[in-house]
Amino acid sequence: MKIQGLRWWIIILIFIATVINYIDRTSFALLWPEMGKDLGMDNSDYAIMLNVFMATYAIGKFLSGKLYDTIGTRLGFVVSIVVWSLASAFHAFARGIISLSIVRGLLGLGEAGNWPGAVKSNGEWFPVKERAIAQGIFNSGASIGNVIAPFVIVFLYARFGWKTTYIILGTVGLLWVIPWLFLNKSTPEKHPWVTQEERDLILADRIDKNEVESKTKVKSLSVAQILSYKQSWGVLMCRFFIEPIWWFFAGWMPIYLNKTFELSIEQIAATMWISYLMAAAGSIVGGWFSGYLMKTKSVDAARKLTITIGGLLVFIGFVSIIQFVGENNFMTFIYLAGVVLFGFQFAIGNVQTISSDLFRGPSVGTLAGLAGTIAAVSPMIMNWFIGQITTASYTPAFIAITVSVILGVLSIFILIKTIEPVRKTITD
Repeated sequence: MKIQGLRWWIIILIFIATVINYIDRTSFALLWPEMGKDLGMDNSDYAIMLNVFMATYAIGKFLSGKLYDTIGTRLGFVVSIVVWSLASAFHAFARGIISLSIVRGLLGLGEAGNWPGAVKSNGEWFPVKERAIAQGIFNSGASIGNVIAPFVIVFLYARFGWKTTYIILGTVGLLWVIPWLFLNKSTPEKHPWVTQEERDLILADRIDKNEVESKTKVKSLSVAQILSYKQSWGVLMCRFFIEPIWWFFAGWMPIYLNKTFELSIEQIAATMWISYLMAAAGSIVGGWFSGYLMKTKSVDAARKLTITIGGLLVFIGFVSIIQFVGENNFMTFIYLAGVVLFGFQFAIGNVQTISSDLFRGPSVGTLAGLAGTIAAVSPMIMNWFIGQITTASYTPAFIAITVSVILGVLSIFILIKTIEPVRKTITD
């Protein structure tokens, strides 16, 4: 049996996994008012729980990157989603700060694997000119998850309460494993259902094409070897500086809307989805735009121009929020937040794919994992910063993140002179 366009089915499954991932992740902020009340915890405990998640998420990014390089994306995704789905379900059995910290930590470890796994799978299944749009499809899952989450969570909570809601969410994640194992039997060079035409397309411009064809076993570069290239540091620094943009909205937007505009959970659910729908559009458009540019321009030019445009939109969005959002116009914030998230997603897919532009398959997961770890550190700093300064105003946070995005874009231009393969091979 042969399946036409098998690579697109693979990325659709990863998209669905990402939607589940973000519904699970977003549920915590939405359910916290009632959950915290039942567990006798307050907003200071909430900030602690955010950073418990981020700490294990940071560790998990690196560990999962190495895991995917060792056992492959097929089994790597299974390990990741089983861990985070069980952790999500176990939220129902939390009784206080210790038990909740344990399940939040497990959730961070499991969910960390989604990004390096997607980047590595993207590099395996897509030719270079399609990787940005594939990454855009995957990244849009985060936005769609945030669009869907308020409606799903409010629906489930109203009927079953917060404990059963967590159990249902965990069960959905476990069910995803079935179609994944059925469809994703192997990498494209060995998959029995991939057509020869699609296989040739995928392998045509792979950095490791020669090794694949000669069946030479290729080792992953060590962490030290990967970090010996300033190009790797360009990826790491960019992720460090721009990642707080996403995590601010993912972790704090419901709290911000509640505190600043006194919106209820239902009102937040009825409006917040607009921002995330714009983010989903940014993922797809950014991926398409980069691929379109590659028809006439180099990978380097296409990636950098797309990242620059995305960064500019983020800058404009935050400056506009600072200037135009007041206490009585929360919808202005919703739309401007959408501009910020559109710009972020427009750029981030291309930032994430640089790992597979620079290195061969066995090393892509390691660099992607390192980048994910670094990208989790800056949101932890941001969470502490926001917790300290937002009692009076969120404006200092907006200013700090605006400066950060400028530094992120500059990191790419300064440290990566040309986005092209780093040709260093280690074989045995």
